Amino acid sequence: MGLARFNALGRDDNLAVLLRCCGSRRWAERVAAHRPYPDLESLLAASDEACYDLNPAELDEALAEESLSPQPLVGARGPGTLAAHTALRAAHAEYERRFRHVFVICLDGYRDDELLDQVLSALRTRLNNEADEERAVTADELRRLARGRLRRLMAAVGQ
Repeated sequence: MGLARFNALGRDDNLAVLLRCCGSRRWAERVAAHRPYPDLESLLAASDEACYDLNPAELDEALAEESLSPQPLVGARGPGTLAAHTALRAAHAEYERRFRHVFVICLDGYRDDELLDQVLSALRTRLNNEADEERAVTADELRRLARGRLRRLMAAVGQ
């Protein structure tokens, strides 16, 4: 696909591609509306801007499209892994009970063997946040996830 093909997609196809990166319809529509993008950085900047402008209902919509149950982390193997995954499931459940939405975290840039520790550490830290503070952290993590997904999408299709 690459950026040229992404830019050339019809509106409905473009929205479908974008909604795989972030589940907010308004975000996808805003990013799609600014096509064509001259380069990847322009696309990522538009994505960031659209994420910053999400209102609470749009953020809820995007979060609703994220996985509702924690998946085993790639590369998380070895002694203590089962116990760590049990702790991870419990922490996710507590997070969702407390904040009423799924826990999201961008793990771009971490090695496979660091993922489980990063998630558990972030969950422990973020469970101490006040609701408004956590909402801001969640919005930023969702923005980072959308950026990473767009970057991988463009790279996967041979920009």
